[in-house]
Amino acid sequence: MPDLQDELIEVLQEPPDLDFDLPNPDDEDLPDFEFLQQVDRAWLVCDRFNLQTDIWRGRILRAVRDREKIGGEGRGKGFLKWLSEREISKSQAYSLIELANSADTLLEQGKLDPNSINNFSKRAFVETANSPLEVQQLVASAAQDGDRITRREVKQLSDEWMAMTSELLPEEVRDLAADHSLPARHVAPLVRELEKLPENHLKEIQREAAEHPDVETLKQLTTEARNLSKYIDAASQVQTLQDPSLDLEMALEEALRIGSLSVASDLVKQAAQLEQTVTKLYTTWKRLSSQADRLYVDTGASTPNLRSLITIVERISGPVIEVPLDDSGEHTVRLQILSE
Repeated sequence: MPDLQDELIEVLQEPPDLDFDLPNPDDEDLPDFEFLQQVDRAWLVCDRFNLQTDIWRGRILRAVRDREKIGGEGRGKGFLKWLSEREISKSQAYSLIELANSADTLLEQGKLDPNSINNFSKRAFVETANSPLEVQQLVASAAQDGDRITRREVKQLSDEWMAMTSELLPEEVRDLAADHSLPARHVAPLVRELEKLPENHLKEIQREAAEHPDVETLKQLTTEARNLSKYIDAASQVQTLQDPSLDLEMALEEALRIGSLSVASDLVKQAAQLEQTVTKLYTTWKRLSSQADRLYVDTGASTPNLRSLITIVERISGPVIEVPLDDSGEHTVRLQILSE
């Protein structure tokens, strides 16, 4: 694609005028809307300059990385050294490489006119390249019409496409989304939550959406789907709930029937967090006990204050952990760790 590359080079080499005549912030005769217009114009030029520069920075970094793969020291050491000498972090480098890859992907697929690149923000460029082909086409079309493309516009177009095409939605909802009777910003979140659920939990939500395809119902179903997902994810992580006498699916159905799904979901989530906290507590307690034992061996009559420190720490490093909940010490938590 030499012609396309030449065209892109020509577009990106156009030097923007960075000699701004910024409005005086102390000029009380200048209306606010005019002040903001002038500032916005300057900001867009800076964005354009940054995007052009960073696309080429990304290509340079990619070339250095790929060259090092062929004849370098191995395992990326040469590339990392090159970055270090120029005070570039690894994450920053790969972010720029991702931007360059995004630009090349969109151009090679013919989804984007090189002259439209300046209408994008950097993050919108990456978002677009990572979007489905249909969304890329919508975004590219908007950019070629002269629209300013930020992540917000990419998300909006992505939401619209998702709301009109997702097979997880009943046809009634998709039709209303297509004619904009149902705003995509309310439909897309439901799709994202439905994508997280097993198939056996979809039918009831889909039936309810088909019977009542309105904004309030969609919001309620989105919340319900989110709680379902949290319940299912958290339940699989809680060892306490892996009890043969417990039927988690039936407990879920009962929570749905009595309208307590949100509370049941939070219960399971808190149980998962408590188990994780206890595991972390045990690991920390073991490390603390080990350090106290090592320090005790190194101390003696000449280190009475260190001995005093160890003695006091035994309140939480011994088999019984005692922690006061207030300054007065009237309320104390006592935990006993049983021997292994």
